[in-house]
Amino acid sequence: MSGVLVIAETRRGELRETSLELVAAASAVAGDAGGLKVAVMDGNPGAHTDALNVEGVDEVLTVQTPQEHFDAHAAGQALEALIAAEEPSVVVLGHSVDSFGFAPAVAAKGGHGFASDALEISWDGGPVVRRGAYADHLVAELDFPGKDTVVVLVRAGSVEPASGSGSAETRAVDVDFDESAIASEHVEFREAEVGDVDITTSEFLLSIGRGIEDKDAIEQFQELADAMGATLSVSRPLVDAGWMPSARQVGQSGKTVKPKVYLALGISGAVQHLAGMRGADMIIAVNTDPEAPIFSVAHYGAVADLFEVAEELEQHFK
Repeated sequence: MSGVLVIAETRRGELRETSLELVAAASAVAGDAGGLKVAVMDGNPGAHTDALNVEGVDEVLTVQTPQEHFDAHAAGQALEALIAAEEPSVVVLGHSVDSFGFAPAVAAKGGHGFASDALEISWDGGPVVRRGAYADHLVAELDFPGKDTVVVLVRAGSVEPASGSGSAETRAVDVDFDESAIASEHVEFREAEVGDVDITTSEFLLSIGRGIEDKDAIEQFQELADAMGATLSVSRPLVDAGWMPSARQVGQSGKTVKPKVYLALGISGAVQHLAGMRGADMIIAVNTDPEAPIFSVAHYGAVADLFEVAEELEQHFK
């Protein structure tokens, strides 16, 4: 067994950005594992080979699926065939609804190692996976003794997407699909309700957390966001308390956002929250705790009272 195999994701004929994040996560261990291949399983896989030919990729594998759109049964058959043919030490997929439909079953059926919601993959004589534990209050390290192949689902937003121009070769992999075992049929796409606002499209987010202490304070920060031309978003505790709708939540169990500016007031920065916003072009954090994890990803930070900062901003934007 050798090398790392990344399974790219496509939807509606387009390559999902998370695919390049998976390449970046896999690149961290590709040198020790024996190289990096990326497979794209799609009704038209050739349409995505150029986008996947980024720095660090040795080979792009294409698998022609029987259906135009994603199907978990077909994807499972393709993954089994790829593992049998390529014999990878590590298979990297997204921690996504699509991968959940087939990757755990393939790992169980093949007796492979398995880890979901991974934050990072490293190498110590074999793959080592870091993932959140106890509602992301701790970080656990997992290894897989005795496993020739390990299937890892990587959390979206945990690494920066791979980039640069690559020199990968492209190779078609023929899979003998058993279409009688494909028990579902794609009917249509339906957009999920986005609530009162879609924070994923905003270029400027003013985000508040448990530091505001009182539900009545939300109105003040909504007015401040309006004055600054920002969209108000929140961390999970405010949604759990019933103070704000889930459509406003940033984080792993909320929305992954990549605004030009992310202003975080009173947010400590649990791993789950950081996964949803660390891709912002500029992160500005205000917290009274100098050890708050959010300062580890912030481009600018202030150890200060969020209400005092808010009052100064209100005076400036009047």
